[in-house]
Amino acid sequence: MNDHIVRALSNAGGIRALACTSADLTREICTLQQASLTVRVALGRALAGGALMGALLKPGQRVALKFEGNGPMGKLIVEADSDGLVRGTVGNPLAEAEPINDRWNVPGILGKAGFLTVSKDLGLGGEPYRGMVQLRTSEIGDDLAYYLTDSEQVPSAVGLGVSLDDGGQIKMSGGFLVQSLPMADEAEIKTVMNRITSLPPITKLLSEGGPDLLLASIFDQIPYTKLESHDLSFSCGCSREKIERALLTLGHDALLNMAQSGKDTDVVCEFCRQAYHLDTSEIKLLMKHPSFASNF
Repeated sequence: MNDHIVRALSNAGGIRALACTSADLTREICTLQQASLTVRVALGRALAGGALMGALLKPGQRVALKFEGNGPMGKLIVEADSDGLVRGTVGNPLAEAEPINDRWNVPGILGKAGFLTVSKDLGLGGEPYRGMVQLRTSEIGDDLAYYLTDSEQVPSAVGLGVSLDDGGQIKMSGGFLVQSLPMADEAEIKTVMNRITSLPPITKLLSEGGPDLLLASIFDQIPYTKLESHDLSFSCGCSREKIERALLTLGHDALLNMAQSGKDTDVVCEFCRQAYHLDTSEIKLLMKHPSFASNF
């Protein structure tokens, strides 16, 4: 089953729902990050959440989720766009915590004190829109739902699931996002919420019938229409040009020290682990950038 996302709307127009599978991209990213077992679960949940958030955007727009807690994992970052391209990274991929009641202890590695920052590049130029909330449970899905409900004022429910095979690799990953729109019928909302609280494990539904079965299970007897679906995939988007722009932000003096050290510079992308090599002559060339004109 290829990674993809499906959008649906209740026929009455008051409930929007999205569901996705993201096992392949999660497996690829976790391998690149060399993630521990619990980090794989945390990252898998966040990647699915990012894909769902990205699907709410208009073409050409992007969203970035940054979870920062006081646990050993530190930060967890996911970026996604409206076309289904997703990437992610973590601060400490080796972080680990003992399970609690046979459940993966994601709050144990993220920490229960911290913040979720959501940044949206709406393609309008200038600074992106940013919203921030405190971590509530550090269970990823709960915090995303709280952000959408509290910061964006759209009542939302988010369910995310990740399962591992006997070898500790990603077996299934994905989730759903349900939102109440202004014209929502209270009886339909209550029915959907009751269905959500009684759902079988998300990964079980995805394994048996993908996002379509997950959506059908959520809506139950409520008539709905599937609007569209599109593929999801891992894509980093880093480039040598972007790496050079990042180095320019270090400032003239920092680049001068790098050039005078006589050592070549290697910059590794934190998302895809691609290494970019710059020798001292290339660093000196960066120092001639117009933004440093006042230094000469």
